[in-house]
Amino acid sequence: MATPPIKSLFLVCLLVVTHVSMAQSGGNAIDFISDTQQPMLLEEIKLHPNHNIKATSLLLADMLKQKPVAIYMLGDVVALGSSGNKWHAMDRFIDSCRANNIAVHGLLGNHDVMWRRKKGEMNFQRRFPDNVSTGYLSIIDSLAIVMLNSNFKKLSAVEIDKQQRWYTSTLDSLNGNNSIKTIIVSCHHAPYSNSRIVGASVQVQRYFLPAFMQTAKCRLFITGHAHAFEHFTFSGKNFLVIGGGGGLHQPLDTSAKRLPDIADGYKPMFHYLSMQRKGDILLLTSHFLKPDFSGVEKGYLFELDLSAN
Repeated sequence: MATPPIKSLFLVCLLVVTHVSMAQSGGNAIDFISDTQQPMLLEEIKLHPNHNIKATSLLLADMLKQKPVAIYMLGDVVALGSSGNKWHAMDRFIDSCRANNIAVHGLLGNHDVMWRRKKGEMNFQRRFPDNVSTGYLSIIDSLAIVMLNSNFKKLSAVEIDKQQRWYTSTLDSLNGNNSIKTIIVSCHHAPYSNSRIVGASVQVQRYFLPAFMQTAKCRLFITGHAHAFEHFTFSGKNFLVIGGGGGLHQPLDTSAKRLPDIADGYKPMFHYLSMQRKGDILLLTSHFLKPDFSGVEKGYLFELDLSAN
């Protein structure tokens, strides 16, 4: 499948009232990637493969080469979380990260709990021991990253309520904590997406967006599930979809009814996201795999201005 033309560098300046006290020396980036799962046979009937396993390998190798402080994997880490055989390649990557002092965090996607939830969660927990299936918090310097489980069909009513109470109280606590300057919320399913395969998640909109929109320090919502790169802004908040970790590419709605996508001209098939502070600027960059698989380059870039206090 051919990849649409990609603009070499695409700059969108966004003024956001926040400040992140991240170290300014080299090697301080934080990376995010989602949907690194191998294609399943049933998926290939509807969507066309394009050397997806190789694409994932090249993206992961590039992240290792860049040596970020931490990597956040936003669900669908493997094709079938309950199958030990599906984890072999990912285990090598995770081991390499930790051998190089790169922290690795993950949250559950639908493939990670597909068919046999308990077995999938057990395998996931072995690789990501800090994971909590009803939400957990990761803090790097003054940046708070709230990791949520959006597999509502797999969660009981009690679990949904437990996560919801934890989520709202955590945002409230972080918002009042002077040492936290900005909050990123992440789950697997996207609250907004033009994907013609999975679309937007009404349940994420219902459970996670109200508190996010009402919390002043919440600036960025990052998800996957839709296998594409998308960027939306609503009420001054930024929503990124970064589901290009290697899953089968999903077509996007191009009709007049589609959501307004700031990244409309940037649609690489495979990609990951990094963020880094440069003085008073928080720089977010999408790294994309070139269509001929010859390397990974910097693509879509936008800035959060940290001086507008």
